[in-house]
Amino acid sequence: MLTYFRNDYAEYSLDKGILFITYLNGVSIDLNASIQIVKDRLSLHESQFLPVLCDIRGVKEVNKSARAYLAMEGSTLIKAVAFIVEPPVSEVLSEFYIQTSKPPVPTKAFIDIEEALAFLNSFK
Repeated sequence: MLTYFRNDYAEYSLDKGILFITYLNGVSIDLNASIQIVKDRLSLHESQFLPVLCDIRGVKEVNKSARAYLAMEGSTLIKAVAFIVEPPVSEVLSEFYIQTSKPPVPTKAFIDIEEALAFLNSFK
């Protein structure tokens, strides 16, 4: 079973029933990037529904088509999502994404990783 993967956009690791995705510093995400991100994420799931912790502090921007794709197709096999943010940039990005894209799974933003993990552990 694959438990770690890295691409041009993020690092993925699976630990204790939670999938961790850490986006690389300065990354910009367009539709092609979001398709690759989801494809690579699904390779770690092995058909299991998992809670996901996304550290988006390194994300520079996400365009509209990427946000739409990540909200719908990107929710495949996900129980819940916790974003790790850092004010102001990634915090604003996550708030905008949650409000405009309306992901179909429980999704919250956190500054504190322990709070994010507590949220996700309730979905294990």
